[in-house]
Amino acid sequence: MTSNAAAKFDNDLTAAIHALKESEKRLAVVTEALHKSEERATAGQLALEVMHEVRNPLEALGHLTFLTLQDADNSAKVQEYMLLAEEQMENLRRITNETLGFAHRWDKPRAVNLVVLAEAAVRIHQRTIKEKRIRLVKDLPVEVTAEIHPGEILQVVSNLIVNALEALPANGTLRLRLRRRRDIIDFLIADSGRGIPPDHNEAIFQPFFTTKGDHGTGLGLALSKRIVERHHGRIRVRSSVRPGKSGTAFKISFPVRLT
Repeated sequence: MTSNAAAKFDNDLTAAIHALKESEKRLAVVTEALHKSEERATAGQLALEVMHEVRNPLEALGHLTFLTLQDADNSAKVQEYMLLAEEQMENLRRITNETLGFAHRWDKPRAVNLVVLAEAAVRIHQRTIKEKRIRLVKDLPVEVTAEIHPGEILQVVSNLIVNALEALPANGTLRLRLRRRRDIIDFLIADSGRGIPPDHNEAIFQPFFTTKGDHGTGLGLALSKRIVERHHGRIRVRSSVRPGKSGTAFKISFPVRLT
């Protein structure tokens, strides 16, 4: 190779490396933007479902107010209505505190009951579950507390649930199981859907890989993997496409405390 050719090769190589670095920077920016977009979408869906859920206690409070005014001279009835109203107010506090609190962005991890978080994730997709007549099987203890970034873990669980619902036919089964083994949390989201082809099992965690065509960004599982790893955990998948025995199970595991 002549000196001119060698110099040209070096220049081309330098330019290629520079272009690659610029592409990596742009990819990081796009990925983060899509991450924030998905995070906002999760919070937005959660807020809509909460609004739907608080409608019943609000209507009950309206009826109780009307009855109280009608029986204002009957102290026993007024007391009865006020006790019922207090129960409805407690329902409203529970719904907002347990659900909307997860949508708030926290800079530092905090102790969270993951059972409540799981219920919040299900609440986001309650209408789809009802519309498709999905059989929901929840194997959840009373309480499993871990130190996490709640909005991020909610996003992961919500994403895994929506993937399961998209794979499930009508009347399919969705399973959620939560366990603590010593200092590790295991969270399983499984479905009886069509399954993932074996040659896709590794690729599904790669950015921009999608089997949904124009309906998917290909970032949901990649971002979920990054979030779980940020919590010093791991995400694994088992799947089958065998007729009559198809389905997919995602398992996320992370320590009880972030240290």
